[in-house]
Amino acid sequence: MKFNYSRYNGSWLDALNLQDLLDRLADFLLNAGFAGGPHYNPWWGWSGDDGDRSIDGLREALLKALMESGQLTPEMLKALRGEQGPGEDEESLAEAQAELARMLDELIQKLVEEGYLTTSGNQPMMPDTQQALPGMGRVEDAKAAAQTVEFNLTQKGLDFLGYRALRDLLAGMGRSSAGSHETAKLATGIEAEAASKPYEFGDTLNLDIPATFRNAIGRNGPGIPIDIDYKDLMVHQSEYRSSCATVLMLDISHSMILYGEDRFTPAKRVALALSHLIRTQYPGDTLQVITFGDRAQEIPLRSLHTAQVGPYHTNTAEGLKLARRLLMAQKKDMRQIVMITDGKPSAITLDDGQVYMNSAGLDPHVLRETFREVGACRKSGIPINTFMLARDPSLVQFVGRVCEMSRGRAYFTTTMTLGEYVMRDFLRRRTKRVS
Repeated sequence: MKFNYSRYNGSWLDALNLQDLLDRLADFLLNAGFAGGPHYNPWWGWSGDDGDRSIDGLREALLKALMESGQLTPEMLKALRGEQGPGEDEESLAEAQAELARMLDELIQKLVEEGYLTTSGNQPMMPDTQQALPGMGRVEDAKAAAQTVEFNLTQKGLDFLGYRALRDLLAGMGRSSAGSHETAKLATGIEAEAASKPYEFGDTLNLDIPATFRNAIGRNGPGIPIDIDYKDLMVHQSEYRSSCATVLMLDISHSMILYGEDRFTPAKRVALALSHLIRTQYPGDTLQVITFGDRAQEIPLRSLHTAQVGPYHTNTAEGLKLARRLLMAQKKDMRQIVMITDGKPSAITLDDGQVYMNSAGLDPHVLRETFREVGACRKSGIPINTFMLARDPSLVQFVGRVCEMSRGRAYFTTTMTLGEYVMRDFLRRRTKRVS
């Protein structure tokens, strides 16, 4: 049989680093916008956005990422700016713009095929924004159609963002890997890290054979066969590795995006990194996520990227109550609450289910109920580690009391260092040891 070979002409997509591109898109992909869309308040005016999840919005984000990474040719940049080069006419410019639009659509299709994104709408991909829809001939219709098709992150996409966030955080801390949670206790196991001990029922039967033989010979004297009794058995000891249940509380009150700074998207990245760390390095641990605004609710990790900040108050008490209930259902050696917030508690849930709110914060009634839940966490042996994204004096005083009551720790940080602080705290694991 005769084979004919031809030269391979690779596509520009083959040379493109999709993972690096996704890394640059992380903030866009995790920003779900403001619950309820733009919101007006008489004190601070308009705030919030809808969170563009359309294919059109994704194209714009990809274009920005490609420009930042320097992966656009000079001709494409000219077409993007609408500039004509020497000897070029409007037709050449239009062709360059159409080529750029096709390139973006091919890139989105590649992300879908690789399993990072899914699209929802009448068709999986939209025609180029510079091309006419078949039989219609209007660019405006193509653009409108592109705005009706939405994209979503897949589990693979979330896992990748979690991996990259974890890698970046651990790299900033000077760590390349992480192990299990060390304690001061010893247990029997496969890895021998300490002196052996007499075997007891329930121990892992990892025999210290030389020590077992010495016991048998010392009891019966040398001879063949060696008569080994139950009390001669010696087993290796290893450092006891504990398991931990963590509930991550994320503040979704208005202030998390209010003052021109998005504090919520970095918090999402931390949650994804923590999830990836636990799944890959601490398989015996659990992580659950709670959002708390006017009310508190548990959200699945797979839906974390869609969580939104909204025109809400800060119901810290209900968040702590829900977190405590979730943790008490976990049969783990250690339990802890990690709370990321930037504001004082300003709401509580009354016995009849209604929400009492006071936007001024530090309302005595609200504080009383909040400290009651903090006390309940302490009685249950659950420390509260608070990561505060603001520093006003009254807030510092409130956080200090929470830490004192719950025997937890407080970190006053920024969006730039939030992830590193959370990772250091989790890996240090200065929580209750197993007795």
